[in-house]
Amino acid sequence: MTLPARLPEALAALRDEVAAAPLGLATPGSEPARRAARGVVEQVDDYLLPRLRDLDAPLLTVVGGSTGAGKSTLVNSLIGTPVTTAGVLRPTTRSPVLVCARADQAAFAGDRVLPGLARVTGAAGGPGTLQLVPRDDVPPGLALLDAPDVDSVVESNRDLAAQLLAAADLWVFVTTASRYADAVPWDLLRTAQERGTALAVVLDRVPPEAVREVADDLAGMLQRAGLSGARLFVVEERPLAGGLLPEDQVAPLRQWLHTLAADQEQRAAVVRQTLTGALASLEERVAGVAAAVEEQSRAAAALREAAAAAYAAAYDGIDEGVRSGSLLRGEVLARWQEFVGTGEWMRSLQSSIGRLRDRVTAALTGRPSPADDLTGALESSVETLLRAEADRAAERTVTAWRALPGGPALLAVADEDLERVSPDFPEAAGAQVRDWQGFVLDLVREEGAGKRTRARVLSWGVNGAGAVVMVAVFAQTGGLTGGEVAVAGGTTAIGQRLLEAVFGDAAVRQLAADAREDLQARADTLLRYEQGRFDALVDDAGPQPDDADRLRSAAAALTAARTGA
Repeated sequence: MTLPARLPEALAALRDEVAAAPLGLATPGSEPARRAARGVVEQVDDYLLPRLRDLDAPLLTVVGGSTGAGKSTLVNSLIGTPVTTAGVLRPTTRSPVLVCARADQAAFAGDRVLPGLARVTGAAGGPGTLQLVPRDDVPPGLALLDAPDVDSVVESNRDLAAQLLAAADLWVFVTTASRYADAVPWDLLRTAQERGTALAVVLDRVPPEAVREVADDLAGMLQRAGLSGARLFVVEERPLAGGLLPEDQVAPLRQWLHTLAADQEQRAAVVRQTLTGALASLEERVAGVAAAVEEQSRAAAALREAAAAAYAAAYDGIDEGVRSGSLLRGEVLARWQEFVGTGEWMRSLQSSIGRLRDRVTAALTGRPSPADDLTGALESSVETLLRAEADRAAERTVTAWRALPGGPALLAVADEDLERVSPDFPEAAGAQVRDWQGFVLDLVREEGAGKRTRARVLSWGVNGAGAVVMVAVFAQTGGLTGGEVAVAGGTTAIGQRLLEAVFGDAAVRQLAADAREDLQARADTLLRYEQGRFDALVDDAGPQPDDADRLRSAAAALTAARTGA
């Protein structure tokens, strides 16, 4: 039996791609896909690569079946002496037992097959072990492995049974006259058919008077399932002798297995059938994993879009809050009144803006000067606006994620409360606002550096001029009329003339535009950092754009290597 030289390399590459398949988001198809991916990786590690590297290794025959079907009793009877535990307690087989010829022990003592199971000899092993029982009365070339129940009440036993069956050159599937039509066995038999696995079925505990009827019924079911090539052996319901089946009931199966072991050509045919079928099944199995990765990509994109939309709305909210003039009231308005020295006139207008929504509140302590008081009040107001919009964005994102595939699980594993701003946001926001104010003062210094404006700036003070520029940033009417324009627009009637007296009309407009643009850029930086908390969760769990294509390419490369294309 000769196989293409590139096949092991292509198979190993596919195995690595499947093992790395990103399936971390809790989408509807993620759990089945994880099981499928694990099944592919385990079969490659446990069977395909070892078999490709040693086509002449002993035939590994896995005896599997339903709970209480008599698998262990059958193995003991085939050997002719108890080598594995059989009993009425379920589950009986807690760790697998492999019986082989003493001459073949080296083939199974290492990690050539089933590398994830530690080997033990001389006594039953615990979970995660494979008990080796080398014997002189087992023919070379044949190994029997007693597997856990495929329908065990213990999940780890079910998983191990499926793993062992996938590592077999030949399945000997044991069922009973009362349970041969059960769903679980047929799920596995269909898997055998899909993967082209060499198969024998043992129909155990059949009443002697019903042998023909039951055997014909099962044979018909096998044929309809595409398993007409499976060998069927019938074991009648008879009393056990010393815990073993009557010799005439087990002899046909033993003879068949011994013939396979002795005939290299027949043994190679069984190996070729199972190996070829398993390799051919990989493309479709990997395609299912790739489809699940694409589902992950769509879920990740939806999660990112939800966060982006929430934080874009926050950015717009900050922009609207800056431009609407709504920041220019309360403490800020009082400090502006003191600063421009028109308190009585400004107070007469304050009542007309009362219906504006108060998005932010400012608290200011200490008043070393009217300009500093005004700057401090603006700082507090802007910080509060930033915090309010960032909090709202976080809440919107969490609400959206709770309704999206993968979102609730990501929120559950987050190491902080994502429904509000990050713990360091208040400090970061304060630093950004203070840096913005410093930026405005630098603008004023640069604009006031000329001889014509220097004296005016010095007479007013850089801080004072800077404070008026900051007010001008928020001097947008936002649809207000009448007296509201005068107040919410930064008291255009006075403040604008004061600024123009120092810098000129064009310079004032440019100063305010530059200051507003810088403030929005700083707000964008803060919001991107906050949004990054959500994006990082998706990045850690979600796939890269080309992950699904990489899986399909690796599967196609294996097919090409297998077929010689």
